[in-house]
Amino acid sequence: MELSAARLWFPSAGLGLLAAGFFLLTGRLELALGLLLLILSLRHLLAGPLQLLRAAHQVGYIPEPGSSMWQTANEVRRRRKKGELPPVYPNGWYRVLDSQQLREGQVKNITIFGEQVAVFRGQDGQAYVIDAYCPHLGANLAVGGRVTGNCIECPFHGWQFRGEDGKCVKIPYAEKVPDFAKVKTWPSCELNCAVFVWFHCDGIDPSWSIPEQEEIQSGEWVYRGRTEHYINCHIQEIPENAADIAHLSYLHTPSMLSGSDLRYTRSRLWGFAQHDWKVEWNPEPEPSKHCSRMLLNHTFYILGRQFPLLNIHVVARQVGPGIVYMLFNHSFLGRGVILHCVTPVEPLLQRVTHSIYYQANIPAIIPRFIMKAECIQFERDVMIWNNKKYISKPLLVKEDSGIARHRRWYAQFYSPNSPCFQTQKDSLDW
Repeated sequence: MELSAARLWFPSAGLGLLAAGFFLLTGRLELALGLLLLILSLRHLLAGPLQLLRAAHQVGYIPEPGSSMWQTANEVRRRRKKGELPPVYPNGWYRVLDSQQLREGQVKNITIFGEQVAVFRGQDGQAYVIDAYCPHLGANLAVGGRVTGNCIECPFHGWQFRGEDGKCVKIPYAEKVPDFAKVKTWPSCELNCAVFVWFHCDGIDPSWSIPEQEEIQSGEWVYRGRTEHYINCHIQEIPENAADIAHLSYLHTPSMLSGSDLRYTRSRLWGFAQHDWKVEWNPEPEPSKHCSRMLLNHTFYILGRQFPLLNIHVVARQVGPGIVYMLFNHSFLGRGVILHCVTPVEPLLQRVTHSIYYQANIPAIIPRFIMKAECIQFERDVMIWNNKKYISKPLLVKEDSGIARHRRWYAQFYSPNSPCFQTQKDSLDW
């Protein structure tokens, strides 16, 4: 069944190419070229990786009359009550970027935890993460800096810093390099086709590791796309949704066909289709107390009757404060995983990415569809997060017990010196 599904594209493509050849032989060059362009466009649309990258102001806001979306988003961000927030940067591993975004010899300037870091790949193929600012006169190593060997060279005076330990190994005009000349390095690792960095407010080394997804590492599951969102909320709000079972039945029951704008999701036009969610969330015991697990069974109904093709079982395993493995398993649609990663950019600005890897023998249109559906449902949550206030002592009923349990579990990622939000009196413009 999987093999026959994988071949669906090829007959139609072959017929299209035969038709283009016929037009070419009969002298209809314009028609032949037009048909070839259409075939190539459709092939890219159906077979290429899905890329949905949203800017911070594009999703989750209701535009105000006379204002642009950017102005609306900034105004909401300025006037919204913050509430009594937990510390803003939990201790743990966080995604920096996907491996494919960093070629050998390339350097990227990344904002994370309110800091600028330089991420570069040395000639040994390894990715390094260091503080972006040169200790000499403060130039940004990632803006014009050059990778030489496994070092990065400052664009201002040519000082070279080793990626492994941050030590300066060369100053072009100096006889001797001072022993104390170095930049801070961040503990990092690269697996599951992504680069991750470790944050701990006290500078403590990693106390747990990121699990390897064997099918990604071996190439059995291939990359099929990525979404990216910037969300204006505290980081804890995002994973807490896994334990908020009641919100699934209300916010996510309306069909994905009704979109992500909460003003229209309950439109009668799309009322013939609905999602049903059965969810269970629990923390894991020692030695994996930094992990939790959500079991989710999704059923899709059309006119009150099940549509089995879209019934999917998902095991979502959260690893630390910012990484979730969402494993899909379906008898017809195949198997795959979405890597859901939350990375703090600033205290109340999170970068959330979803990267999907799927069986190579399943047509790309299947994981593209799954990602698009996930994106629509996720953007409903974004509209809530962007506009809500964090309540440290919420009014809960018995059925909300999972939320309290999740907060107790998540508290392990804070320590006494974890940085807290400081109210800024200056502009909050992006």
